[in-house]
Amino acid sequence: MSSVLKLAHSPDADDAYMFFGIASGAVKLPVPHVEFLADIETLNRLALEELLDVSAVSVHAFGHICDRYFVMEVGASMGEGYGPVVVAGPGVDKPRHVAVPGHLTTAALLVKLALPGVKTVELPFDRIIDAVAAGVVDAGVLIHEGQITYRRLGLRRLVDLGEWWSQETGLPTPLGIDVVRKALGRELAEKVAKALADSIAYADAHREEALRYAQRFSRGLSLEETARFVDMYVNAYTRTLGARGRRAIEELLARAAEAGLTPSCTPQYV
Repeated sequence: MSSVLKLAHSPDADDAYMFFGIASGAVKLPVPHVEFLADIETLNRLALEELLDVSAVSVHAFGHICDRYFVMEVGASMGEGYGPVVVAGPGVDKPRHVAVPGHLTTAALLVKLALPGVKTVELPFDRIIDAVAAGVVDAGVLIHEGQITYRRLGLRRLVDLGEWWSQETGLPTPLGIDVVRKALGRELAEKVAKALADSIAYADAHREEALRYAQRFSRGLSLEETARFVDMYVNAYTRTLGARGRRAIEELLARAAEAGLTPSCTPQYV
């Protein structure tokens, strides 16, 4: 094991808010660490090779690595009746090609479960909205701030995948989680989870400062819009999964396995 913890998350407003306490130096991890920021699909693929010690990953990707990583009880991104949105231009009601932000993203998994028969096309998450607006693809699934800004380009929502999931299951939509490599041992994993919980609590206690920091990662959102987006995905399930949050994760993983999209998986939590 490296003596330096490799800690990774997405350069997005909600993750930035969660990690503000650590990034500001107010909260210390139990061992030295280096921070690595990359889009969620890049993190998914690095975790698949077990190259990250602590990382945000998609729940979909976790289905492929659950034998090697613990799920943290803190840091989850879940929507209560909302989630990634499938958008299209005028006149498109039944898309044939839907752009997704990476094969291992939860957004891609939800598209396959909710819209069986459509063909998915992988694009970088920040190019999807432009590809739909230009008519390169019929539709695209938007994550991050695109869920708030798509109407500015004259696009319309075909389906909210979180709304679909809620109608299907009555559970929150489990999109992203934070994981710790099992090879570090449970004791260290629990200390890392406690540090992330403290980091989120520090952001909550210094909300304006944390939101201004998060805005730097929001790709054009105003402070008010940043706060709205952060509050969508840094919520009660972020602060502690609880029984309902765990059920949501396990239900999505069970459906993915049943559809042959991931191996069977029983998560372990810290």
